[in-house]
Amino acid sequence: MSTGHQEAGRRGRRDAAGPGPLQSVDRALEVLLSFDEHRTEWGVTELAEEFGWDKSVAHRLLAALAHRGFLVSQPVTRRYRLGPSVWHLAWLWERKGGLATLARPALTRLAQQTGYTALLAVPDGTHMRCVETVDGADGPLRHYSLVGELYPAHAGATSRAYFAMLPDGARHTLFQDRPMARFSDTTPVDADRLDRLFRVTRATGYAYSEGEYDADTAALAVPLLIRHQPVATLTLCAHAIPRDRHAELVDLLRDEALELTRVLAPRPRPAARGR
Repeated sequence: MSTGHQEAGRRGRRDAAGPGPLQSVDRALEVLLSFDEHRTEWGVTELAEEFGWDKSVAHRLLAALAHRGFLVSQPVTRRYRLGPSVWHLAWLWERKGGLATLARPALTRLAQQTGYTALLAVPDGTHMRCVETVDGADGPLRHYSLVGELYPAHAGATSRAYFAMLPDGARHTLFQDRPMARFSDTTPVDADRLDRLFRVTRATGYAYSEGEYDADTAALAVPLLIRHQPVATLTLCAHAIPRDRHAELVDLLRDEALELTRVLAPRPRPAARGR
């Protein structure tokens, strides 16, 4: 038998046996990446229909992922949810730097291009917590690291860029009957004024503040959005930020936020297809 016929025979036997190892891995990753805040569980039949697979393929994939702890099977409904192995990988990623490490190149570019301090903050209850910062040529804002600093939800651009993007109901619940500390003369402590600021931020896509939290600090911030949900904020801060630079700086922030989002967000789930 010729070499060509031998290779064709091997391909035929592989096809008859089912997908190869790499295709199986790709399919398993597609299943994991298909989970989000709306899709929290899968059944065998609906997974097969969504991806255009045979039910036997869908069942084997779900069972294999459950065997390794990436999914957990619900005994009564026979549906599958994310399992502890996903949490373990997320914990390990965060312990090794996680989002801070991922964002450092973007923060470095922002600091070098503007001369200001660039920082990344993530939600922490009713605050935003700084997880990474890079100082520009203008020098640091403080004599200590900003990493770990908490910014209250009602004061400053870093917080407003995030909380403005929450659904109205969730935001109103968060601030309902909650006392708001005054840190300076410009801190918004009136609920109506704060709501107006949130609406402006939501409409423009960025937040600006002067002295709301730190009396001698101005800040411009944009949200990082994944599937229209805020996950963090990118901020430029300095002792003063000239108004005529706002448009330029917001564009830089948006470009870096978009690039980070592309890295953070899994690729969209493909439409159903026969394979």
